[in-house]
Amino acid sequence: MLSIIGLIGGLLLLIILTIRGMNILIAAPLCALLVALCGGIPLMPPMADGGANFTVSYMTGFAGFLRDWFIVFLLGAMFGKVMEDSGAADSVAHWVVQKLGMRHAALAVIMACGILTYGGVSVFVVAFSVFPMALSLFKEANLPRRFIPAALAFGSVTFTMTSAGSVEIQNFLPMEYLGTTQFAGWQVSIFVALFMASTGIWWFEKMMKRAVASGECYDERDDDPEHKTYDNLPNPFLGLIPLVSVLGTSFYFSVILHYGKSSLVVALLVGLVLGIIIYWKQFNNLGLALSSATFGALIAISNTCAVVGFGSIAKLTPAFHEALAYMTAIPGNGLIGAAVAISVIVALTGSASGGQAIALPLIAPHYLEAGVDPDALHRVIAITSGGLDSLPHNGYVVTTIRAICGETHRSAYLPVAALTVVIPFIGAILAIGLFALGL
Repeated sequence: MLSIIGLIGGLLLLIILTIRGMNILIAAPLCALLVALCGGIPLMPPMADGGANFTVSYMTGFAGFLRDWFIVFLLGAMFGKVMEDSGAADSVAHWVVQKLGMRHAALAVIMACGILTYGGVSVFVVAFSVFPMALSLFKEANLPRRFIPAALAFGSVTFTMTSAGSVEIQNFLPMEYLGTTQFAGWQVSIFVALFMASTGIWWFEKMMKRAVASGECYDERDDDPEHKTYDNLPNPFLGLIPLVSVLGTSFYFSVILHYGKSSLVVALLVGLVLGIIIYWKQFNNLGLALSSATFGALIAISNTCAVVGFGSIAKLTPAFHEALAYMTAIPGNGLIGAAVAISVIVALTGSASGGQAIALPLIAPHYLEAGVDPDALHRVIAITSGGLDSLPHNGYVVTTIRAICGETHRSAYLPVAALTVVIPFIGAILAIGLFALGL
């Protein structure tokens, strides 16, 4: 009982501390310490008699994720920075916004984020690039600005991030454990992505109409960023070349050559080099931009490593093992048990990639031995991981709501939760149903 209290209490404390603005590198080990104390886990090696202990286990989880994925984070951050500093990301996003216009402000923001994210640009870079356009559109249309974080998040971390072919890490992690490619279950993935996109856009516009009808409108603030000019942007179709090259290269090296996770490294490297060559004259200081990207990559992966370390302690507790045994013993379709297990673990970590890194070594062998189709398992895990990871303590959610958009969780999180927690959850149920029908 104490172990269960510690596990739930540690998660709730992590959510509260993160919402209140505490650095995740401090909050995660602090909450993991609470979980360890309640779970009877020794704190240091001298107390452990050769068994598991808090300090070693936390850092093993932290360092293990850093070892496996730092190169991907680094190349992704550098590629995103090249697209940002050259104006390519702005150019593509601005072109989408212009084509859809003010009458479809929310759709324009969502689609701009979706195109950039699916092409391999970091979700954080996408949010920073699209936010000024979103602000301008919402101001012109007199729409409540508290909905901007939801538009950015929905376009970035739902129907694009976890779909077949996506070059985001959440779609590549299952490959290592399931022997699949990033296009696993692509037929079902297309249907689910279309369902998630259309349903989410409909719901989002309905929420905004209700807010406008109740008297909400755009509220201009003194600290708003200066209006961004888009007069000297490169050709938007040139901006698509690096994005398409990343997708094409990842397909070739993953599906044709079976490079696995390494195909993502090659694809991002190709996109980075192409971006530098195409936009060479657009950079004011390329060296400074890449250095800034390196620092950003360290921050991003450190935050993920911190929650992976929290999960590494959680999985040592008796409560975690009891819950995992219960979830993997759910009768019937194995995809349901896998979806439940992934949902619980990504909720604990507040990270789709961090949750997958903890869950996959534990559940993948079980379901493969049970005869579950690896492609179906890959797609269900990817889609499901993009649901409960978006709880209030998720790093992207906190950054987008507070740092980028200047909102609070109280005002902005409800529409974010509707689009990035509920919609992916329904999408996962739909995917399980379609796979059960043999699609």
